[in-house]
Amino acid sequence: MTKYASVFIILCLFLFSCKPKKNIVYLSNDNFEQEISRAKYSGLHIQEGDQLQILVSAFDEIAVRPFNLGTMNRTGNTASGSTGANTASSPSEYTVSSDGTIIFPVLGSVYCKGMTKQQLKEDLESRLKRYLTDPLVTITLTNFNISVLGEVKSPGQKTSPNEKLNIFQAIALAGDLTYDANRTNVKLIRPSEATGKDEVVSLDLSEASIMNSPYYYLQQNDILYVEPDRNKQVAVNNDSATDKWIRYGGIALGLVTLIISLTRK
Repeated sequence: MTKYASVFIILCLFLFSCKPKKNIVYLSNDNFEQEISRAKYSGLHIQEGDQLQILVSAFDEIAVRPFNLGTMNRTGNTASGSTGANTASSPSEYTVSSDGTIIFPVLGSVYCKGMTKQQLKEDLESRLKRYLTDPLVTITLTNFNISVLGEVKSPGQKTSPNEKLNIFQAIALAGDLTYDANRTNVKLIRPSEATGKDEVVSLDLSEASIMNSPYYYLQQNDILYVEPDRNKQVAVNNDSATDKWIRYGGIALGLVTLIISLTRK
């Protein structure tokens, strides 16, 4: 009886060591329709180092020129003797400084760190009403960068042309997850403006409830780290793939030898 019990234990160990991979399907939760209806986008929050293209428009094209640095530069070139210069309004690019401000023509220092683009737009338009009739401000973030690391097919820093970027679109920029990725524990590292420290959260991509998460839409400079699943972690901890097959082969050989010895008795 003891010998058969030993055979059973060895067989179980062998089978469980080769168990199939789980949780490889995205959004497998049954409440998919309910969750997707709750997804909301609050907009990007301006950070230190952001590069903003800002265009000011108004009915009076001449009056609006001092508020667009690009237009002023081209106008100056025309005055210097260049021909064919386009003096139509063009966006000016500003870099948010370490104190959270940009230096805007005529208006001077404007604090914008932590604002959404909509909030900055409304703030600038309110200030510009002193000088212009019905001013219109358009703001574009030109360096929306994220980083995707770990078990993805093309890791590295990615620049998105779309500012409304969700976690699945970010993974698509990195070529999708590899087969060895742990989809139930993806780390999101986000700089916190409030504390000055990085915030780390875990996201489960197999659950549709992620679409209701405040971290579903990414912010600029977010970092996604996709860790390997347990099977790959175990494999990496071994000296080499050869050692793994030697171990499995040894288990199989021992099992066969034990079965043969039992059947002969």
